[in-house]
Amino acid sequence: MTASRFRSASRALAALLVSGAMVAGLAPASAAQVPDYGTAEAGNPFVDGWYADPDVAIYDNTYWVFPTTSRVYAEQTHLDAFSSKDLVHWTKHSNVLTTESVSWAKYAVWAPAPIERDGKYYLYFAANDIQSDSEHGGIGVAVADRPEGPYSDALGHPLIDAFHHGAQPIDQDVFIDDDGQAYMYYGGWGHANVVKLNEDMTSLGTFEDGSTYREITPTPEYVEGSQMFKRNGKYYLMWSEGGWTGPNYSVSYAMADSPLGPFTKLDKVLAQDPAVARGSGHNSVINVPGTDIWYIVYHRRPLSETNGNHRQLAYDRMNFNEDGTIARITMKVEDNFADDNTFGWKTYGGQWTAKAGQLRADRSAGGKALLDTNFGNFTQDTDVRLTSSRGDAGVIFRATGAAVGTDSYRGYYAGITAAGRVVLGRADNSWTELASAPVSDAIGKPHHLRVTAVGSSIQVFVDDLTTPKLSVTDTTHASGSNGVRVFGASALFDNVEVRPAG
Repeated sequence: MTASRFRSASRALAALLVSGAMVAGLAPASAAQVPDYGTAEAGNPFVDGWYADPDVAIYDNTYWVFPTTSRVYAEQTHLDAFSSKDLVHWTKHSNVLTTESVSWAKYAVWAPAPIERDGKYYLYFAANDIQSDSEHGGIGVAVADRPEGPYSDALGHPLIDAFHHGAQPIDQDVFIDDDGQAYMYYGGWGHANVVKLNEDMTSLGTFEDGSTYREITPTPEYVEGSQMFKRNGKYYLMWSEGGWTGPNYSVSYAMADSPLGPFTKLDKVLAQDPAVARGSGHNSVINVPGTDIWYIVYHRRPLSETNGNHRQLAYDRMNFNEDGTIARITMKVEDNFADDNTFGWKTYGGQWTAKAGQLRADRSAGGKALLDTNFGNFTQDTDVRLTSSRGDAGVIFRATGAAVGTDSYRGYYAGITAAGRVVLGRADNSWTELASAPVSDAIGKPHHLRVTAVGSSIQVFVDDLTTPKLSVTDTTHASGSNGVRVFGASALFDNVEVRPAG
């Protein structure tokens, strides 16, 4: 084998690094190559566009993500893929599979599941969103000679084309166990099934009792999006609960000693955060080869979006407790602009460019770049460097009603002026200064700016993160977006991070 799914058995660090990588058909990763992040440090979403239901693979030391194209059903007629060497810089591969190459698939092409076996690349997918056995569609399988395709229908008909044990044939995931046996986990409408795949990967096997389909529904709350991985000899089944268009879409999991279960729900590990994003669900899992570093890859809906199909791809670190259970996952907010893009940011006036690992703002009268967040109590860290001899630059927070214009927002601003001061003020389509203090080397030197806001208390730190430069009490603005701003200045911004406080 030249590649392996991420969801293969976990490999220990240190002594087992080389042997684990060889089992997976991968070169062992050096310390410099290992993506060891707390989240997508270059920002979530990590790719541009509306996508959902991501599944992952690793082929020839390259990470691959295959998502659903998140559009109305009639326009879901193709699949794209994204590849990366480092989980930071991503290359888009358009139309890896289209309905033109699948005679029976008309629309609603969903939840691609990639896997490689014996030099062939397989992509399992659902199509047509069948509502009964009288309709034509279900789960199909396509094959290609390269990870990026193009993939073509391997059978000329669905692999699974009917409801079994009440499970709608959608949202498939494929897993190859250490003994070489391949399994497919799938199902919507509140039911989950598992089937065996034969070695040809295009036909179904049977269990010891002669059956083909085995129900493994872990809880009445199960909705869809089965996902299987293995770590330290334990099998983990993950799935989505709640309505896919609603804020309560979430991810739960179970553990078992067998790939067939039984699976009993242990916990809900990923759910909406009203300060970060809604509708977080339908996940996959990355295990960085040769390590015990894990990520959860999933889709979510930005806070300001109400269209059900406006979903984006994100990933965050997934950690385990000593007993092997999964710790609850936090959707973190960071952007170091290492990918040289501004996905997830909205700008209001001015010229903004991500380049050379920084966010560059040209001189403008109040240009703003905001994240789609809604933090009340938080700490925001940002590196700010003034690159002009006048004006000021800094961070904006608890911002609402943003528009183009000098003070066209409601919220707060803390910035460093070319005159050598740090200033904190309140905006409401006008400006009210709340406090200021001197700062040395204001121009041309990067300054680490930290704002901590808890209730009515606002503190501003500059470089020295133990003693605030400014402390004020103000109750005008309770929550809103976080971002950066310039006024009459050009500036560089880097290492933006926002986290809950208080």
